[in-house]
Amino acid sequence: MNKHFSVVVCTYNRADYLAKTLESIALQEYPGNCFEVIIVDNNSSDNTKEVCDKYSSRFPILPIRYFKETQQGISFGRNKGVNEAQGEIIAFIDDDETIRPDYLEHLNKLFNQYPDAELCSGPVVPIYEATPPDWLSPYIERAVTGAYDKGNKIKTVGPNDYPGTGHATFKKELFIKYGGFNTDLGRRGSSLMGAEDKDFFLRLIQNGIKCYYLPSAEIFHHIPKEKLTDDFFERITYAIGKSERIRTLSVSRTDFFKRLVSEIIKWGGSIALFCFYLIQFQYSKGKKLLRFRFNVTKGLLGK
Repeated sequence: MNKHFSVVVCTYNRADYLAKTLESIALQEYPGNCFEVIIVDNNSSDNTKEVCDKYSSRFPILPIRYFKETQQGISFGRNKGVNEAQGEIIAFIDDDETIRPDYLEHLNKLFNQYPDAELCSGPVVPIYEATPPDWLSPYIERAVTGAYDKGNKIKTVGPNDYPGTGHATFKKELFIKYGGFNTDLGRRGSSLMGAEDKDFFLRLIQNGIKCYYLPSAEIFHHIPKEKLTDDFFERITYAIGKSERIRTLSVSRTDFFKRLVSEIIKWGGSIALFCFYLIQFQYSKGKKLLRFRFNVTKGLLGK
């Protein structure tokens, strides 16, 4: 049985990448009458609208629906996409990601094979547009590139392995039951703030929602050279800490202090890994791990 999907793409000033994203969605082998594409333009100042119009003309059979969300922020955009979605299942894809032609087919098989499935995610494979720096280690790759790989078997993942929204697929009813994304969190324009994913997923975890991992549902995240610079590293790692400060304090001061305790524990792990890389004569990787922890802590403390 074919499920009906709403593929939601929230975008902001990434027209060139968006064209690749839409191309990969339009080439799906899944029946065209069983999915729709919802594009949420979050006040882009480039030619995003023209790109969307072009693909609507090229693929007239495919229902591509364009919306403008004037309230700035990824959380506003995602909530808009959820509210406009007509499908029973919502698949989020970021505007710098592409998918295989059989992506929706694999998702459909999972939701049919596992009737209890309400949420699933797949691997995120970074596609580097420049040579990765020598300081990039597996321990910070996810923060910088979104890389995500939990093996080659279908399984459920624990709370510490929950995905990001950009490679997650939800039954729409989850948003009806547990609310949408917190609009106080998430990126706004060129800001690198986040934690809207974590905030939403924690609500699902607290209500016993399992997350299935589907290895065949790969998403390819295109990484420009700008994201491999020291400047981007400094900004994204600080933003992680600052986002966590805002998220935890919005829950309670107790939650914030628990996060501080976990940060102390993470410092111990980072120092151990620094020593490991030092022994391996990979000083740049070890040094960057300590810098990662320093920036997150700084943001967490509001410095």
